[in-house]
Amino acid sequence: MSSVPQGGAAAAVPRKKYVRAVGPRLRKLLYLIFVLVALLFANAGYLSIFTFLEWFQGETYQDFFYQYMFLAHLVLGLVLILPLILFGLVHIWNTKNRRNRRAIKIGYALFAISIAILITGILLVRIGGFDLKQPLARNTVYWLHVVCPLAAVWLYWLHRLAGPRIKWRIGMSFAGVAVAAIAVMVVLQMQDPRQWNAIGPDSGVQYFEPSLARTSSGNFIPADAMMNDEYCLKCHADIHKDWSDSVHRFSSFNNAPYLASVNATRAMSLERDGSVQASRWCAGCHDPVPFFSGAFDDPNFDMLDHPTANAGITCTVCHTITNVNSVRGNADYTIEEPLHYPFASSENAALQWINNQLVKAKPSFHKKTFLKPFHKTAEFCSTCHKVHLPKALNGYKDFLRGQNHYDPYLFSGVSGHGARSFYYPPQAVDNCNECHMPLVASDDFGAKHFDGADELSVHNHLFPSANTGIAWLRDRDDLISIHQEYLQDIVRVDIFGIREDAEIDGELTAPLRPQVPALKPGSKYLLETVIRTLKLGHLFTQGTVDSNEVWLEVKVTSGGRLIGQSGLVDADNENEVDPWSHFVNVFMLDKDGNRINRRNPEDIFTPLYNHQIPPGAGQTVHYELQIPDDVTEPVQVELKLQYRKFDTEFMDFVAEENAKLGRSIRGYEAGERYVNELPITTMAVDTIEFPIEGFEQTVDNPDREIPAWQRWNDYGIGLLLKGKAELRQAEEAFLQVEKLDRWDGPLNLARVLNTEGRLDEAVDALQRAGRFSDTEGFPRWTWAWLSGAVNAQQGRLEEAEQNLRSVLEDSAPAMQKRGFDFSLDIEVINLLGRTLFDLGNVRERQQRTEESDQYFQEAVVQFEKTLTIDPENVSAHHNLQLLYDKLGDPERAAIQQQLHLRYKPDDNAAGRAIRLAREKYPAADHAAEAVVKYSLHREKSASLETDPEIDTDRKPNDTQTITTESQEEANDVQ
Repeated sequence: MSSVPQGGAAAAVPRKKYVRAVGPRLRKLLYLIFVLVALLFANAGYLSIFTFLEWFQGETYQDFFYQYMFLAHLVLGLVLILPLILFGLVHIWNTKNRRNRRAIKIGYALFAISIAILITGILLVRIGGFDLKQPLARNTVYWLHVVCPLAAVWLYWLHRLAGPRIKWRIGMSFAGVAVAAIAVMVVLQMQDPRQWNAIGPDSGVQYFEPSLARTSSGNFIPADAMMNDEYCLKCHADIHKDWSDSVHRFSSFNNAPYLASVNATRAMSLERDGSVQASRWCAGCHDPVPFFSGAFDDPNFDMLDHPTANAGITCTVCHTITNVNSVRGNADYTIEEPLHYPFASSENAALQWINNQLVKAKPSFHKKTFLKPFHKTAEFCSTCHKVHLPKALNGYKDFLRGQNHYDPYLFSGVSGHGARSFYYPPQAVDNCNECHMPLVASDDFGAKHFDGADELSVHNHLFPSANTGIAWLRDRDDLISIHQEYLQDIVRVDIFGIREDAEIDGELTAPLRPQVPALKPGSKYLLETVIRTLKLGHLFTQGTVDSNEVWLEVKVTSGGRLIGQSGLVDADNENEVDPWSHFVNVFMLDKDGNRINRRNPEDIFTPLYNHQIPPGAGQTVHYELQIPDDVTEPVQVELKLQYRKFDTEFMDFVAEENAKLGRSIRGYEAGERYVNELPITTMAVDTIEFPIEGFEQTVDNPDREIPAWQRWNDYGIGLLLKGKAELRQAEEAFLQVEKLDRWDGPLNLARVLNTEGRLDEAVDALQRAGRFSDTEGFPRWTWAWLSGAVNAQQGRLEEAEQNLRSVLEDSAPAMQKRGFDFSLDIEVINLLGRTLFDLGNVRERQQRTEESDQYFQEAVVQFEKTLTIDPENVSAHHNLQLLYDKLGDPERAAIQQQLHLRYKPDDNAAGRAIRLAREKYPAADHAAEAVVKYSLHREKSASLETDPEIDTDRKPNDTQTITTESQEEANDVQ
């Protein structure tokens, strides 16, 4: 039996040992956290201010110091992780049983928010293979990382209010010092924002003329700064791979055809001027690394082995262009030495790794440095894909137009800016990249989801198009195939009709198929064929149009017997194409009438003919066909459009020049004329079979998928674009289109009638076309332009002004949806300016001086508008000269007169060269006639005479056949 003490006190309950919430050792850790957080907040304040300023001002204030500050932000954040987590866990354990539950709950929230700051910061860092690319997810994480620190400050304040008294003096002192330091840094850094989108200083022009290129500083740029392609490879492997096989990569002395041509230009310049400076005209686009580093000017520059000779257009060169100075071309851009992130040039692997992570973590400055908005525009491409030949190069005249992709594109239906086109696409293509840099799947660091696509993509930097020649010289069949695949559906050919007696005005049977007429033995016919450009935004072929070979090949057979041919390749003559073929090219001459056959721009003078085809337009080609008396079998006709880059004459020059320099190109044998084995691409094919009259024969010709109205329309367009020689035939074609109930018929007929001066009939045609105005797709702008042109010629100037202003100013919802804006069509602008000029003259004759001056001033505005779009427009300068004379401003009139004379072609001087060329080149002379009929019965080569089976598998043509059937956009020739 136990006993209980009587009258004694109850036993005391042992008290728990008091544990301080923040003990001495934990307090040291807390002080470390305070220091890190304070530095982070000061650092974040600095970074945030510049983020806001860049957004608000539209300037870029980031510099080398900024990148170090951002690196400090990353380092401080990473260093903070362990102390913060350790302190939080210990502090939570120490206080888990405290009675001040409000302080504990707030502390839990504060710790959670702090962890969120760390996690969002880590998620924003792109490290290794991790990269949060999804835009919505990344934006959400970014704003959480911005907002959470503010929430943390508020929660800390609440947490301390529920606990011990806050010592404000220490915090306020630090905040004051931090704010002052940030203010000083911001003021100093804002004094020198990056001067992008500015023309380089005039002081540097002397180093680069006659190229129009400039550097942002006016000085040379070190070659190493432009040749760091391996640096780009680290993050952009797929882009780098495509670029490394592109013709941009092989633009310089590593390009055998260019090497041959530029070497000749340098030699000419050295002999004529005592320096090679005239060849700078080439270097601004082709040889930027030796050019901007100063090595190019050395007459003894080693074009084969100099470190810069094989650089081509590097990644850095293209992407550190900081301004497009104008749309004159000739490399009229400004380029800078790029500012890189810290340690970009370090040879230390660890520092290089830090640099790479810094770029990935904060890529905005990298992106702004290397990718400007204008990189996505056609104007950027115009800097090198539009040229003129200055007097410094040719020693003759200060302006001759050369290659020009930009203007034909800009004023075409493809771009949505040309109001005078024959066809229009469903949607305007607003830059060159949409076609020449198609999207390809990629997991590169720079890949993104374009237009909401699920697949990450980049733009293809191979720039696929048509240069199979360089790929062949590099022995790269894979690249040849890529370029050939790109050429699918670019053009089509059509055996459209046949005329009796082989005469242009003979009775026409068309369109051929499924029905075809029976041909009579012993009779002559004119085979009517059409080439139609489809998916092109510029002239076909453009580029090196004097040495590109695009031609029609025609074979006519009966029972396996060759009875007619044109455009065959002569295997016994170095695979040269029959010069009597129809070529889609420009036959360019020097001042003595010699063909420009060596890509020798210094000698370019005038074309003998220009057979290029505008976007979405047609070209009609006539072939004389004689049916032999003894033909009994059906007649088959095969029509092919063939393409080869380059022609045999030029390649023979290339082979010899490279051999002289010590470089042998593929296929060259010393002492032998070069055999041109460059690939021939069949771009389009059409075939047809005719029965022979008097014999029971069954032929099967499937109908063409092309609508009949469109075949007639394309045929008429080809005739119209020849000039005045075949307008009657064009009229016949467009009347057929009208019978098929298409607006294109009367609308294009009005073009014909206007050209012929049959203005009343043109008005009637326009009225008939206007009945289609409510039909979907009717090009009201084209109708308005034609109406304005006809009204102006008839003297109805007010009506003409109204028509033309509607073209330039209307912006209906349907037009906006398709991306159409015709306010840039300079032909319409000039016509409006001329109409206003004429109205002013009318008022002047009526002695209504105030009104006449008003019209003259309005006309000046229009022509000046043209010059903002095309500074070299001859018509605008001429009319401005006349207008300023009218307005009593002789100084401005004299300036415009000088500019007019500068840009005006010298037609008188060209006459002699053309006369001499017609004597030297009978085949080209024939092709330059107003009406050309190509014979299918010229004397055959020996190889054809011994080849009755017509084996078409000739050696150089080992490429695929490409057929085309789609309708696309088109453009009227200016």
